[in-house]
Order: sequence, then structure tokens, then C-alpha cells
Amino acid sequence: MPIWGERLLVAGGAPVTVPRDPARDAARDELLDADYHRHDPSLVQRVLDWLNQQFSDALNAISGNGTSGTTGLVFFLVVAVLVAAALWWRLGAPKRAARTTLDVYGTTGPRTAAQHRADAERHAAAGQWADAVREQMRALVRALEERTLLDARPGRTADEAAAEAGRALPEHAAALAAAARSFDDIAFGERTADQAAYQSLRDLDRALERTRPTLDPAPGGAA
Repeated sequence: MPIWGERLLVAGGAPVTVPRDPARDAARDELLDADYHRHDPSLVQRVLDWLNQQFSDALNAISGNGTSGTTGLVFFLVVAVLVAAALWWRLGAPKRAARTTLDVYGTTGPRTAAQHRADAERHAAAGQWADAVREQMRALVRALEERTLLDARPGRTADEAAAEAGRALPEHAAALAAAARSFDDIAFGERTADQAAYQSLRDLDRALERTRPTLDPAPGGAA
């Protein structure tokens, strides 16, 4: 490659004087040739290299003292916030862990209604209202299963139990639906349980015990 300057050599060896500005332009055009830039890093790589250098400088500055350390710390925090914002935008807000089961009995399975009621009372006495609500709802559903008003079916949700029981006990259908919603909000949602929620379920459980079911008429109108 020729060396650009004020004097160049032609093929015969005789010197030729080239004005300064045309020489600079010719050199620039030569350097713009794509062959010289085939191995240059990409724009993304240059940006990443710059960020890496800034991080390194910031960390080095943080370990120092005075204004330099403060400036580095501020830069580091700003970059951290920007990275966090980018991740938030890309991935979305953190979500609550998926529910493993919506079964009214949870993972432990059903016990007798009397056992669930005893646990509910024990939790209520200790002021553990969320646990008291869970056990009282389970006692209610289990009592309906023991009376064969509900079939004992694994995986049943509180909403399903309320809907099915409401057909056999229509005068309590609305209360059953409300109880199921309260149970779901407390057991699987973010609602805070209180004594009123527990007492409402306990009263409904007792009322259901005193209620006779309404049987569907058999085909042909026979009772």
C-alpha cells in the first residue's frame, strides 16, 4: 500500500509532489475500503465492550476514595437500575408461584369432619384465622360427603363442592357459593382471614347439619 504524504513516487521512480489536502482525502478513501474492516467488531460487540469497560472503571472507582469513588458508585447504581428495568420490561413483573392444587383438602387429603372441626377450633383459639377458615371449610365439605350429599371425589374444588351441594340444599346455595369464594380468597389468594370469616363458615356448617336435602324427582314425576 502506498504511503500517502506530500511526495509520492511514480512507476519510473521520479518524485511527484501532491498537495496536502488531496493526499489526506486519498488516504481517507483508501482506509474506507471494506477490506480493511472485515475483522472489525460489530456494533453490538463495541457497545458490550464499552459497557464492560464502564463497569470496570466504576468498580475501580468505588474501591477508591473521594469524588472519584462517589461518581463511580452513582454510575454503577444507574446502570444497575437500567438493567433491572430492561429485565422487568422483557420478562414482566414477578408472578406468584403457580398453585400446586386447588383441591379443597390440599395435599394432605380429607379426614373426618369431626377432625377438621377440631383443628379449626384449635386454630381459632390460637387466633390463627387463615388456618381456622381452611379447616372449617374442609369440615363443611367433608360432612356433606359423609351424609352422601356429595360423592367423595378427589380433586374437588371449593367452588365445585358449593355448586353441587347447592342443588341438594337450595336454600343455602348462595351461602355455600359465598363460603367457597371466601375460602379461595384466603387459602389461595391474598385476602387476610379474620374471626368473622371463620365464624360465618362455622355457622353455615351447623345450619347445613340441620337441613334436610331436597331430592330431585325421579323420571315420570314419581317421588
